[in-house]
Amino acid sequence: MRIITVCGMGFGTSLMLLMSIQKIGTKYNMSITGEAVDLSSLHGLKADLIVASSEIAKEIRDSDIPVIGITNMLDEDEIEAKVIPVLQNL
Repeated sequence: MRIITVCGMGFGTSLMLLMSIQKIGTKYNMSITGEAVDLSSLHGLKADLIVASSEIAKEIRDSDIPVIGITNMLDEDEIEAKVIPVLQNL
């Protein structure tokens, strides 16, 4: 599965988020690849899921890809609770 994580600058927070999702995915035997980008680089990228902070998720429009907003990017329990059910249904 391919996930795009989005933050304001395209590294830092989004990269940490992608690494957390990949770590959590291993618990569910999911092979997750992805890319950490900023909001302006998002358009035209292919993925199964987009994950961003709740604030940035509200800015993502006109996407055929499901978007998940995370309130606390450091809370692996929240990330797991929101991301894994969506991935399991893809």
